[in-house]
Amino acid sequence: MHWFSTKKTKILMIAPAVILFLLYIIIPVFMAFYYGFTNFTGIGKPEFLGLRNYITLFSDKIFYIALKNTGLVLAMSLLLIVPCSFGLSLLFARKMRGGKLVKAFCFSPNIISPILIGLIWVFILDPKIGLINAFLRYIGVSAQPEWIGGKTLTPYCVGAIFLWQTLGYNATIFLAGIKMVPQELYEASEIDGAGKMQQLIYITFPMIRQTIIIVMLLVITGCFKIFEVVYQLTGGGPNHMSDLLVTYMYYSTFTSSRYGYGMSIASVTFLISALFAVIYLYVTREQVGEEE
Repeated sequence: MHWFSTKKTKILMIAPAVILFLLYIIIPVFMAFYYGFTNFTGIGKPEFLGLRNYITLFSDKIFYIALKNTGLVLAMSLLLIVPCSFGLSLLFARKMRGGKLVKAFCFSPNIISPILIGLIWVFILDPKIGLINAFLRYIGVSAQPEWIGGKTLTPYCVGAIFLWQTLGYNATIFLAGIKMVPQELYEASEIDGAGKMQQLIYITFPMIRQTIIIVMLLVITGCFKIFEVVYQLTGGGPNHMSDLLVTYMYYSTFTSSRYGYGMSIASVTFLISALFAVIYLYVTREQVGEEE
């Protein structure tokens, strides 16, 4: 056992993970920042342009549409996913018949390929062939909303799909945090006359604060990585009205062959998501520090 505790052994054991992290995360990030300052098209030698791509970016109307849509998905996800997944975790924590089957059923969307998720929801939300509008026509409702492919509803539908996709996963994380709360605290509070709501507010919430932080960060970073669902639903159309930052970056890089411009979008997306994460971590750290 002494061999495992030596400094050299620890370095050898963590080295593969560090190398892979550098190769597939850190180095590509720096490469994206570098190409964002060039007019690289994927072929030939890149020409350095300075801030020209970023000047073009911040005067690009489509970029602001994609930014607005991403913000809508993020706001909707934060408002719905966290409370809904926490409520579902409270249901999971209770002993009930068929509980394991319910957990597996709720978790299953998270293991389905995002491309398949997009395909499934195309047959549900498509204005012409979708299940919802077919049902509305069947019951005689004349209004046929453009759930996807229109100018308004697509970001909200993407947020709803993201909720469906990640609800069970986040509920499982919450459940793990709830299971770590000492049962003695609940028993002592019951002796003091505390009700279920008081236990939830004064015991459960404070004890799983770190779990809440983790789920919030996963939701924030997850919203900035949504690609396959949007690409399958609308491809960003019509006229980029349903694009998110990632789908517009993909279009600029691979469809328009403007690799440098696409990398400038990717760099800005990375900075925005990192900024949200840092601000949230700072705010929650201050709150935890005050409680301690």
